[in-house]
Amino acid sequence: MELPLPPSLPAAAAVLALALPGLAALLLVLICMIAHVTARKMPTFHRHEKEKFFVNAEGRKESVPSIHDPPTRELSVVVPSYNEEDRLPLMMDEALDYLEKRQKRDPSFTYEVIVVDDGSKDETTKVAMKYCKKYGSDKVRVLTLVKNRGKGGAVKMGVFSSRGKKILMVDADGATKFADIEKVEEGLKNLQPWPNEMAISCGSRAHLEKDSVAKRSYFRTILMYGFHFLVWFLCVKKIRDTQCGFKLLTREAASRTFSTLHIERWAFDVELLYIAQRLRIPIAEVAVNWTEIEGSKLVPFWSWLQMGRDLLFIRLRYMTGAWQLETRKCN
Repeated sequence: MELPLPPSLPAAAAVLALALPGLAALLLVLICMIAHVTARKMPTFHRHEKEKFFVNAEGRKESVPSIHDPPTRELSVVVPSYNEEDRLPLMMDEALDYLEKRQKRDPSFTYEVIVVDDGSKDETTKVAMKYCKKYGSDKVRVLTLVKNRGKGGAVKMGVFSSRGKKILMVDADGATKFADIEKVEEGLKNLQPWPNEMAISCGSRAHLEKDSVAKRSYFRTILMYGFHFLVWFLCVKKIRDTQCGFKLLTREAASRTFSTLHIERWAFDVELLYIAQRLRIPIAEVAVNWTEIEGSKLVPFWSWLQMGRDLLFIRLRYMTGAWQLETRKCN
């Protein structure tokens, strides 16, 4: 026998149903206020005195160039590295072998590789300096940051210290085959004519998603799809894989986007592409070969949680005007 509900319960349920939309709206306003009040109006970019120089192959200090100077190389390769003494050699060997062979085929092709040691606690700088001594500091440069800034901060430091007409971001683990630069170069070329000399070509692993899902745990698969949904819903609509660390930018596109960039951790790629969309910079997405390499610094749950928070704040802070699409020269 079912007991009748007290008369007060249906009334309370009705009141709660009416109140929920208002509570949700109030919560959204509160989150917007927090996002706005806690935002830095413009990204801070400051070089420590020790970061204004790099050590050349002879052991002498030389001033780093600036992204705002005219380019003097065809290509700059920026390699953010944090505790990568074990994985960096494989990537550097592959990249420099390709770049040297390409230069022999085409002597007009000039390049530089900039390894940015993001405050590592291991021998990353020492390992990178071996390549500087082997190939010369005109081709391989090592910037050692005084403290860890995060992957986005390290890439920004490398970009702002580059000399190339085109700038390639590439991960230190060598997960993407370096020869696939030709694919992203073709993607960049297909975007011509570039408005204001700005264009971006992104390497993509989206075509490998089915295979990666089969190898991942159920929990990590849910996190991955949740993250992809948030990226699409909040920030970037037309790029399926925003996180592949293999992106090629024209010098002007790199200058404009990185000068506005606020996020310095894992979600910086999303803000970078969000800025590019807002500035109407054309973006290509190109399938590349990719292999998962052990030793990832990404902690599945906490890193995804941080990225989810950053995605929400990216959208809210630009929407409320806390962050502006302005460009300022770095110190």
